[in-house]
Amino acid sequence: MPIRTNRGRTAVYRRLWGWPLRSPRHLMGTLIFLAILVTALGIVLPKVVGKPQAKASPPAGTTTSVTATPPGVAAPVPTSNLPTRLSAPLATPTTAAPNGDAVRVAKEWAAAWVDHPAGITSEQWLAKLKPFTTEEYLPVMASVDPANVPATKVTGEPVVGTSYTSSVQLTIPTDGPKLAITVVNTNAGWRVADYDQAS
Repeated sequence: MPIRTNRGRTAVYRRLWGWPLRSPRHLMGTLIFLAILVTALGIVLPKVVGKPQAKASPPAGTTTSVTATPPGVAAPVPTSNLPTRLSAPLATPTTAAPNGDAVRVAKEWAAAWVDHPAGITSEQWLAKLKPFTTEEYLPVMASVDPANVPATKVTGEPVVGTSYTSSVQLTIPTDGPKLAITVVNTNAGWRVADYDQAS
């Protein structure tokens, strides 16, 4: 085994690598020095290495306008003439007379909603509502327990609140709370998309 001496190259290396571990103050000083060194390299290297390459000259006969962008500022994004979803103003729903099919669907849906005899399962109750309910709203209705429905019969005719070409909002009285129903026009026809119980 070689004898370690305080002379020679290995002794110098040992002193360099051992210096930060001699005390906590040496260790903190070394870490601060390394942090400053890494930060300085992070600032200087991109400026030295990342020089932009010269752009190829445009073909003859074409004119281009180049605007100088100050350093540190992003270049402007070129605009296109393609239409976007928000380029046209949103269309305001058009009011219309209540659609007869929409009112009929709301009445049939309300009749199915109040029809929940004792012992009916949730699946049986939903099967009655399904022909009049949108596919998106059916899972919401699946969370309703028919035993908790506070009405047993429809007691009057629907009263239309607002009517548009694509949706109708109306209220149907029951022997419990009134049903505030929203019917929308879908590819499959008019369907109930929402309801609420009004006092």
